[in-house]
Amino acid sequence: MIASPTSRDPARVLVLWDIDRTLVYVGEVDRTAYREAFAEVVGRPAERLPAKGTGVTMPLAIRGLLEDNGVTGRAADELLPRMLEAVPLRFAAHTEDVRSHGVVLPGAMQALKAVAAEPDLVSTVLTGNLEANALIKLGVFGMDRYVDAALGGFSSDDAHRPALVAVAQRRAGDRYGTSFSVDSTVIVGDSLEDVRTGLEGGARVIAIASGTTTAELLAEAGADVVLPDLTDAARLLQEIRGLTDRAGPR
Repeated sequence: MIASPTSRDPARVLVLWDIDRTLVYVGEVDRTAYREAFAEVVGRPAERLPAKGTGVTMPLAIRGLLEDNGVTGRAADELLPRMLEAVPLRFAAHTEDVRSHGVVLPGAMQALKAVAAEPDLVSTVLTGNLEANALIKLGVFGMDRYVDAALGGFSSDDAHRPALVAVAQRRAGDRYGTSFSVDSTVIVGDSLEDVRTGLEGGARVIAIASGTTTAELLAEAGADVVLPDLTDAARLLQEIRGLTDRAGPR
């Protein structure tokens, strides 16, 4: 389903999908992995867990988890790498829970298919997930067929989410022998962090009001377009074209 580069490729647009609450919702599985990893690494239960639906990258969320539970300073510095190793392992152990308790959000699969079918659109991910966690979520629901995850930006690349735009642009540029800029890059995501990532990182933003942030707040934050959900794939394609001034291949 994912187009391969050819010598006659048209001008391309990079489409960066957020995962959580944009494409899928996996319930408490992420937080379960945080809880188990904390107990394993720190040796006691965590009393406070990261907030839901913020879009904060996992390294920052895990650092906050440590600090909110009394692990600060040098101790947090020393334990953070161990936590970043433990969380993906604990999450992977709950892959069947992702399958049984997770849901694909309305229209998400159809939207992914529609974008992947356009030969000039390069579909990948930009996510606050660590790469291992992201690949599990995509694979469980069969979404990995419609995105080229090897071109994506993950929080295991950089904890600063806006920096991931350049990561994905570079990877896609290397693959297709071109360069991607703010005028040829679109983020599709649900959170204020997705909007900030586009504004600071250099991408247009189509915000989807499918998460914990209202359409009004997403618009006020600076999203170029706000959609209620992903159920209108034709509208999504139209907005991608409009933001990048691309009519599509002829």
